[in-house]
Amino acid sequence: RAAPRAAMAQAAAPPPLVDPSSLASAAASGAFELRVAHAEYALAPDFGSGTIEGYAALTLARADGDDGSVERTLYLDTRELAVASVDVLDDVGAAVAPAVHELGDPTPALGALLTVSVPAGAERVGVRYTTSTTCSAVQFLTPTQTAGGEHPYLFSQCQAIHARSLVVCQDCPAIKSTFSAVVFAPPPLVAVMGATALEASSGEARAAEALARARLGGGVKGDARAFAFEQRVPIPSYLTALAVGNLERREIGPRSVVWSEPEMVDAGAYEFAETEDFLAAGEAVAGPYVWGRYDLLLLPPSFPYGGMENPQLTFVTPTLIAGDRSLSNVVAHEVAHSWTGNLVGCRSWENFWLNEGFTVFLERKILARARGDPSLFDFKALGGWDDLKATVATIGAEHNYTRLVPDLSDGNDPDDAFSRIPCVALRGA
Repeated sequence: RAAPRAAMAQAAAPPPLVDPSSLASAAASGAFELRVAHAEYALAPDFGSGTIEGYAALTLARADGDDGSVERTLYLDTRELAVASVDVLDDVGAAVAPAVHELGDPTPALGALLTVSVPAGAERVGVRYTTSTTCSAVQFLTPTQTAGGEHPYLFSQCQAIHARSLVVCQDCPAIKSTFSAVVFAPPPLVAVMGATALEASSGEARAAEALARARLGGGVKGDARAFAFEQRVPIPSYLTALAVGNLERREIGPRSVVWSEPEMVDAGAYEFAETEDFLAAGEAVAGPYVWGRYDLLLLPPSFPYGGMENPQLTFVTPTLIAGDRSLSNVVAHEVAHSWTGNLVGCRSWENFWLNEGFTVFLERKILARARGDPSLFDFKALGGWDDLKATVATIGAEHNYTRLVPDLSDGNDPDDAFSRIPCVALRGA
């Protein structure tokens, strides 16, 4: 009886999926010989130049059945990165030899393909690079653009395909990896990431800092402080999140804090005090919360979204600060992403509805449970149906971007296709 079941399982295995928004996925025909299993980042922002000195040490996983006895090709996405060197690394992360590599010609939206020849037996490579002043993943703010008006600030937004302008990566949602990072920031600024912060005095953090300084060399300014992080749950590259600013924190629950500038942090702590209620409701509906902490970063007004579901550190806009918690449903939505999108999600941006549609469905389940009002689900669903009809009327019923699964093979940025369609296309949402 076991043999037919095995045959059925083998027959049901999905074919490789080419993500048209990733040059690396296209080059690999969706079947990566080598995929990134873990990344170690060293990042040193330079507020004067508006660039980031970076290093990525990538631990690679080979395809099933590959014993590592032959040379393989590693495909990576980049966008406007100045690649200084690519090296083969040994087991402790030290460079042992330059790696043969080629950076392809840039495309208007998708960036440039970095191809690396990985010798037989090698499992790690390291890439030293610098971001550009037009890095689409990071916004540098001058002091006058912040609430305090005294210190500069930066924040990232990597969804959908902007991570490749911040780090070298396989920038498609089908590829998930764990990561660790060391971020250098000039005092008194504080760095935060969508990951677990390591205690600065710990041996692990000190060792990570020493290695990061060595890898970046002169890229680290003299008095910069190091902040070390670790993300133990595999995530796609678009969920990489970084911010550096004059930040303080306030506790709002047993596993949550709000980070923000001193001028805004108390207002954020009041506004988002219901966060633990949303987390508990999410666990009651969808199962255990696996990420450990759920913190929020209340950003300056230039943040372009209502919220972004970065694991362990949701980014939220200050426009949610109403003083009466009336806009906290946005946090419920980002909490829901902890299960739908971040934990289980789409394999390409053409299927973005799998992330947003099920997240809106779960968001409304969370709100109904947290508020103690089951009818709230139906009320929100009716509003979603109106949103769907209005969006289709605005964009056009026959337009590619009002399809549940739009065709993104034209090489455009998938951001262009995002709308309310993937959020409310599920009738139950």
